[in-house]
Amino acid sequence: MTLSLYLDTERWRAHQRALMAEFPGLVPVAKGNGYGLGNRRLAEEAALLGTGLLAVGTAEEAAEVLAQGYPGEVLVLTPYRIGEPDPGPPATGALPTAGPGRVLRTAGTLEAVRALAGRPVVVECMTSMRRHGIAATDLAHLAELPAPVGFALHLPLDRRDGSDPVAEVDSWVRAIEAAGLAPGTVFLSHLGAQGLAELTRRHPGTRFRCRIGTRLWLGDPGAMTARATVLDVTPVRRGQRYGYRQHRAPGPGHLLVLAGGTAHGLGLEAPKYVRGLLPRLKGIARAGLATLNRSLSPYQWQGRQLWFAEPPHMQVSIVFLPAGGKPPAVGDELTVTVRHTTTRFDRVVDRQADPVPADSGAGSDSGADSAG
Repeated sequence: MTLSLYLDTERWRAHQRALMAEFPGLVPVAKGNGYGLGNRRLAEEAALLGTGLLAVGTAEEAAEVLAQGYPGEVLVLTPYRIGEPDPGPPATGALPTAGPGRVLRTAGTLEAVRALAGRPVVVECMTSMRRHGIAATDLAHLAELPAPVGFALHLPLDRRDGSDPVAEVDSWVRAIEAAGLAPGTVFLSHLGAQGLAELTRRHPGTRFRCRIGTRLWLGDPGAMTARATVLDVTPVRRGQRYGYRQHRAPGPGHLLVLAGGTAHGLGLEAPKYVRGLLPRLKGIARAGLATLNRSLSPYQWQGRQLWFAEPPHMQVSIVFLPAGGKPPAVGDELTVTVRHTTTRFDRVVDRQADPVPADSGAGSDSGADSAG
């Protein structure tokens, strides 16, 4: 009863090394569900890459990766809130004794910088993302506070107004210098390698470090394949009732009970930004089919994407396989197209190059994240 993620480990790591060469000073990001691989595994991989710094989403995640043995420093991306307690890993109640000095906290207000006095702080600046950060007019007040170890600029993914991300970062660095501060290290999200090189040329005294998650761990979709175990295969006749809601089978075929349900993130969908006429028409068509209880599943068999027979259960899904071909056997695996940032796999299997089986023809949708 397993939803598995199979890794061509050497190919996966080769992609990471290539990206490290493209982005000198790269900071790996491990947060949330660990991009489908788990934060513990990503922390181990970051240690192998030797970056010395790992970015995580929350203070709780920082405590966990330190407790699990990550040897470097940890940058918490979520800004500190005054009065927020230092979390500890499960059942310990506190950070490891070597932890607090190895945790870099992000501060998005002057008050937070003051509250974190004596601890390493990265100051978040309010970019055109307009999510967190201090305003440029607040920079002058930072000179009265303990010096931060660096600044952070979180940039938008899209720039529909045609604005230049390099120009935005450049203006912030100049504003920091004009306030009498040393930029030191500037952490960036969502900037390309050419932009990084240009900023390094313009500001040779500043170290720019790109925080990258999705592209680092999921940037080579061919290095990973998601598969679900077949748990049961049941023949049905046209009109025969089945499932929780006792729907009628649309024709002769088989009901396949497969590993993977809502607890794994399957059948759940996050809102997407839709642009263009064709994607909108497809969305309208999917919505129309859903009103008729027709929803495509992420499972494939012999090159065909299968329909959900009914909404996914907590740990399994039931799909309908029309008659006309050989059904899979119990214990076989079907390839699944998933969004890794919302999927929890039962296991991750490291192996050498693993050809995609004949039952499928699709890879996976890695989704997007907020830091990389």
